Amino acid sequence: MKTSFYSLSLIFGLLIALFSTHEVIAQSATQTVRGKITDAASKAPVVGATVVVVGSNPLNGTTTDAEGNFRLVKVGVGRTALKITYLGYEDIFAKDIIVNAGKEVVLDFPMTESFTKLNEVTVKYKRTEDNKVTNNEMATTSARPFSPAETLKYAGSLGDPSRMAANFAGVSGANDARNDIVVRGNSPASLLWRLDGVNIPNPNHFSSLGTSGGPVSMLNTNLLAKSDFMSGAFPAEYANALGSVFDLRLRKGNDEKHEFLTQVGFNGVEVGAEGPYSKKSKASYLVNYRYSLFGIMSNLGFQIAGTPYYQDFTFKTDIPVGKKGNLSFWTIGGKSNITFLGKDVDTEKGDAYGDENSNTRVNFETGVAALSYEHRFSDKTYGKITLSGSRTYQNFKGDTVLYKTESKTILSETPQQQALFTNKKLSLNATINHKINAKNKISGSIIIDLSRFELSNTTLYPSIISQRNTDGETMLSQGYVQWKHRFSQNMTLNAGLTALHYELNNSNAVEPRLGLSYALNDRSTLNLAYGLHSNLQPLLLYFYQTQNPNGSYSLTNKDLGFTRSHHIVLGYERNLTENLRLKIETYYQSLFDVPVEKTSSYYSVLVEGVDFAPVDKGNLVNKGTGRNYGIEMTLEKYFSNNYYFLVTGSLFDSKYKGSDGVERNTPFNGHYVANVLAGKDILIGRRNNVLSINWKLTSAGGRYIRPINLSASADTRATVYDDTRAYLQQQNGYFRTDLKIGYKLNRRRMTHELALDLQNFTNSQNIFQQAYNPRTKKIGTAYQQGFLPVPFYRLTF
Repeated sequence: MKTSFYSLSLIFGLLIALFSTHEVIAQSATQTVRGKITDAASKAPVVGATVVVVGSNPLNGTTTDAEGNFRLVKVGVGRTALKITYLGYEDIFAKDIIVNAGKEVVLDFPMTESFTKLNEVTVKYKRTEDNKVTNNEMATTSARPFSPAETLKYAGSLGDPSRMAANFAGVSGANDARNDIVVRGNSPASLLWRLDGVNIPNPNHFSSLGTSGGPVSMLNTNLLAKSDFMSGAFPAEYANALGSVFDLRLRKGNDEKHEFLTQVGFNGVEVGAEGPYSKKSKASYLVNYRYSLFGIMSNLGFQIAGTPYYQDFTFKTDIPVGKKGNLSFWTIGGKSNITFLGKDVDTEKGDAYGDENSNTRVNFETGVAALSYEHRFSDKTYGKITLSGSRTYQNFKGDTVLYKTESKTILSETPQQQALFTNKKLSLNATINHKINAKNKISGSIIIDLSRFELSNTTLYPSIISQRNTDGETMLSQGYVQWKHRFSQNMTLNAGLTALHYELNNSNAVEPRLGLSYALNDRSTLNLAYGLHSNLQPLLLYFYQTQNPNGSYSLTNKDLGFTRSHHIVLGYERNLTENLRLKIETYYQSLFDVPVEKTSSYYSVLVEGVDFAPVDKGNLVNKGTGRNYGIEMTLEKYFSNNYYFLVTGSLFDSKYKGSDGVERNTPFNGHYVANVLAGKDILIGRRNNVLSINWKLTSAGGRYIRPINLSASADTRATVYDDTRAYLQQQNGYFRTDLKIGYKLNRRRMTHELALDLQNFTNSQNIFQQAYNPRTKKIGTAYQQGFLPVPFYRLTF
């Protein structure tokens, strides 16, 4: 695989040299920047707002029309900033807007109404002037927006929102093979994925029920709009999550001009298009298809053991309905498959996925579709109703490979396990938002998820045991109300209440949420938030069959209730300069009602969430506990003067108690995470072509593990863990540094972007996992990704 990447890297290097030496036309490239200004609380258009390109000479500005739309023509390519003003509203200062020759820039800006009287002293710092303000105005702490550009800009992110978020304070990836993220010591399985207001299943290729990550993301960065990531004490609308929330948004297609894209990178080879259906209509479409780069390379003759085949498709259309309504339909779907044969595993270097003693064949499919209608009833009230459906499918077949003693000669390949999991879901989301006045806004919603599932998996060797064999349906219902109250220009209260009901076993949860923000002066803000959060168990856990002494089976986990937690966060933010921000947060999270075994044991559900295999534990009860606490720091210099940097650090502790009452480290308790990112753009030529250099360094504490009992493993010829020492032993720390070099070439009507992402360019050897090898009778170690150059090319026109 590495040889293939080196060949591609050489080709891309030659392309960069070719583009760099191409004669540049003297005329400077320009582009249109347009969008819409609305009231943040009611979504009513703001008519007559002034929009100006900061620093333009001569002045380039305009005002919004009767629908809140604005248009700026002949904006120079590169990075620009807009200032938006309107009497009675807080100003917006939108920084770091990237303008390319090959694509129009279409933006939407919500403006917050000001209630400060003219004779009062006005606080200079306005949250809407901060280019890191979240989409969700109910979020008080532990929330950060991100743009699609960041997922492509940061070295090592590979256009993946999860890998990008691993750079934020309180977040740890430390696993090159998957994009699972650990937030404040919580299991990755406690993350909630949401797309355009719909709770969606795991949006990753090769994903498994009960997990939130995978090796390759199905989400396409080219189609995302500005989105939010939250790491705790989140607002009432987010439920069935303990650790974090990805609140993603798909952008609208260009409703005036047809535009096209082609791209080659780590996530695959893709093509995309967008535009209006006709010149007379504002209805638009957005479509993209992507296929595995590794699959293409394998089909061309490159020998790649364990070739990952995957493809995904995304489509969205928006259709205005009158002047106050909008109909939207979107769908995202993907399928993936991979085969690992034990005979192909490199036993000298170790393999992050394959095992020489096993053959593995897996197929995955995930699809989501949603139809929504949003209507503005008045200048103070709007509502939205969404019907959605999803389907996830997972098919697994595994063999046990037996060899001659200390030889690679295969004696037999015996079917060892098979599994088939299907989960279908239909959902209804109905939301209403009302702006009472400049000080008060309320919102509420009902969310109903109806699930239909078929779950079957069986161990075939050395004996036949049925872990699951069921089909059925159930329903999860959520209702919430939220209230935003601004006591003054300095102080804001966000309060909410959410309730959950799970029909499978009549489990209920009622969760209050509270947030308070206070501007100490024109540069500093103090924030406090609290939330009671609840999380369902993975569906597969409820239907695990415990085998009785007489050979029959019982569903001993079906009555499990929610895992719950109290989460409190105190934060301080200060704008040190116009483009430099310091943020410090400290938190405490107390988890309770955690599933543990009835008999005395180390086990807790809190240790799960980063594996492809389901959790096979029975006789569980909600009697476990856990706690996470820590402090986080972010120092961020926003992009200005052609450079940026981001420094994040976290010190934390994550512990749990099983049914034996002993407090242990969770496997995710690394104790510390530190990230340093920096980037520099060098402008070249009159068309503002850009040479960019981006660097990243990550250092994190190692994970705690269950050590392997060598003698017991030798007796059974399989890996046996020493659970008397569970999570006492910590792996070596994780270290990795990445370098990304890119070049952007603006032509008159198109933009070329080329990059080479040098992943782990110091070739650090970070441990992935260990297992007993019955052929060698030793404990083998598989390491994470070594040095890997990843080329990237994108053309927009």
